Amino acid sequence: MYSSNLKGFILAMVSSAFIGSSFIIKKKGLRKAGVNGPRASSGGYGYLLEPLWWVGMLTMIIGEISNFVAYIYAPAVLVTPLGALSIIVSAVLAHFMLKEKLQKMGMLGCLLCIVGSTIIVLHAPEERSISSVEEIWELATQPAFLLYTASAIATALVLILYCAPRYGQTNIIVYIGICSVIGSLTVMSIKAIGIAIKLTLEGTNQAKYFQTWIFAMVAITCIIIQLNYLNMVSI
Repeated sequence: MYSSNLKGFILAMVSSAFIGSSFIIKKKGLRKAGVNGPRASSGGYGYLLEPLWWVGMLTMIIGEISNFVAYIYAPAVLVTPLGALSIIVSAVLAHFMLKEKLQKMGMLGCLLCIVGSTIIVLHAPEERSISSVEEIWELATQPAFLLYTASAIATALVLILYCAPRYGQTNIIVYIGICSVIGSLTVMSIKAIGIAIKLTLEGTNQAKYFQTWIFAMVAITCIIIQLNYLNMVSI
């Protein structure tokens, strides 16, 4: 168990470095694309023709793959908090590459990220042994989790359909809120897929269960939504 957690910890750290760097690279690409066309925050998609943006996207994909594999080896409560370290990577790189000065409150925020992540990692519980994706499905269909899922979807819809068109371009919290709420569902789905892959590689095929494919579709849908609004935040 310790060995698996260590692998997950290292992969999560690598993931944070790549993802944190990708935000800066993509932002430079978005700025470059915005000079010659509509900005992403205004609904423009000219950045799709910008090579620098694709370099950032490739960097993010590498980071997300590392993060995905980390979920296979370690519990979500250990891997997810380490994602906060990508904020520190982005803040430092933004200071030097984008000339965005890191204020005292920003430094305090970075410090709190480190302290919070460290506390959670040190007290991460051992992961429950799961022998089938059906067990995950049973947990995911518990009333408490269904209530949370419904609340998250309702909140996301309000932000997307009402708040984003009216306040998105003037208040960055709207787009960040959408990414955060949807991201909570992404984490759960990715963890389920990771366990399914691990069990399959160990000899117990999980592709035969329809639940595996539902988790995969949920993950893909959530990731696409997050990427769309993340590009709007990056301007």
